[in-house]
Amino acid sequence: MLQTVFTAMLPIGESLVVQKNRMSGVRSSGPRIAVVTGMYGDELEGQFVAYELVRRLNENPLSLTGVVDVYPALNPLGISSLEHGVPQFDIDLERTFPGNPDGNLTEALADAVFRDILGARVCVVIHSSNVHVREMTQARIDEGNAKNLVDLASLLNPQIIWVRDRQPVAEPTLAHALNAKRCPTIVVEMGASTGVSMDSSSWLVEGILRLLEHLHAWTGPTIALPFPRVVRGGNVAVITASSPGLFVPRVEHGTQVRRDDVIGSIVDPLEGTTACEVRAPCNGLLFSLRAYPIAQPGSLLARILEEGL
Repeated sequence: MLQTVFTAMLPIGESLVVQKNRMSGVRSSGPRIAVVTGMYGDELEGQFVAYELVRRLNENPLSLTGVVDVYPALNPLGISSLEHGVPQFDIDLERTFPGNPDGNLTEALADAVFRDILGARVCVVIHSSNVHVREMTQARIDEGNAKNLVDLASLLNPQIIWVRDRQPVAEPTLAHALNAKRCPTIVVEMGASTGVSMDSSSWLVEGILRLLEHLHAWTGPTIALPFPRVVRGGNVAVITASSPGLFVPRVEHGTQVRRDDVIGSIVDPLEGTTACEVRAPCNGLLFSLRAYPIAQPGSLLARILEEGL
């Protein structure tokens, strides 16, 4: 059932409307989970996840014994115009939670969404990576919430669970605000912006069904990937560019690399020369790799999950 979570009139005479699809099973009193995406207008992986999840639930109504709220587009204006933030307001929606009912339009939207999700047994927030970097599917968890969330995150079929040190920048996010109110919330980051990774998205849908099964809200079939690797902040090697130029990768994203393997090169298109070779500083799994080829000094090129191979 489609429900309106927030609506507001815009200066151009149109309305901003944020909706959710509430899928109720044979026991509407069963546990409720929330699946949220479309926070950024140029992150589109979650659109397919929302579609496929709703389709699966519609096809198997008797297998759903709880409630699933799917929020496919928190930033419909951004999605329509392929803009990262909220158009015309120059505001990052993901940095406005828990919101303010008396604030500007974006703050009021964040407040309405936050209050609507509160009370869910679990919330899953889906992001794509940005246009610059392609990511393996990973659940990202704040160190302070790891004890409660790692086991739940493993059900979602991520390839990696990244437990990260708490950072002040994370405090205005939806996940931080909900976790602070004891609503367990897991952030999933996957793929790259403006595209859809069909296989990764489908595996995440299977993972959401596994989460529902764990909460006794789904009796249908589920498929599990092998248990994901758990990464702590200190186990990740970050590689950045030392020279400007065109980054040309020499390995595939998601492959195992060894120390001193050439990951890629930064080349100079004007002079036809190689500015530098980019080498792996350690053994491990290459789980982030630059997708946008133009690089400047300090640009992120890759992340490697350090392993003792």
